[in-house]
Amino acid sequence: MEKTIYIRMRNRVQVKPEESLLLKDIAQIIAGEEIYDKLATLQVMKITPKDHIHIIDVMKVIKFITGIFPEYEVQALGPPQTIIEVIYRKKGMSIPYFFLVWFLLFFGAALTIMNFHEDVSMQSVQERLYTMLTGKEEEKPLLFQIPYSIGIGLGMILFFNHVFKKRINEEPSPLEVEMFNYQQSLDQYVILHENKESVKHIDDH
Repeated sequence: MEKTIYIRMRNRVQVKPEESLLLKDIAQIIAGEEIYDKLATLQVMKITPKDHIHIIDVMKVIKFITGIFPEYEVQALGPPQTIIEVIYRKKGMSIPYFFLVWFLLFFGAALTIMNFHEDVSMQSVQERLYTMLTGKEEEKPLLFQIPYSIGIGLGMILFFNHVFKKRINEEPSPLEVEMFNYQQSLDQYVILHENKESVKHIDDH
């Protein structure tokens, strides 16, 4: 234990442009008190202004550490790579652009709901239900249409588990789960295509 260094690579690290990455930034470290501070402050790489995504492989980190502390054994735990994502300052959204996006989303969602209702003949279903319950025929059964319209809005709030930026409960929404799965797939793609050590071609020597 005294001559062993344990490191656990982080899955993803967000950094600012031109920031110096230390070992403690990309990995959790367990080591003796006499070398911990030196390990934690080792500079792994320097972010350049042109960088966007970097992949740091655990094998390179182990080689880097053993080159400085050859008398220590390095044990790696957890993920084999760390994705370094460079975050640049976002430009403020313009008001015309905001209203354009809002317009497209609002009318796109409205058309989707209308087309769905037309496909399933919702109007005739509500008219038939109204006739069955009241014995009267009505072309606009507001008794069903008004609560149904309110229910669509409430159902969307419960489905996405958000009221504006406020979460209703701690359970993730289906959209958040899908976004998580998408991020996982994106990370795997980046690791395979950005990390040259992950793939060996037939022409490589």
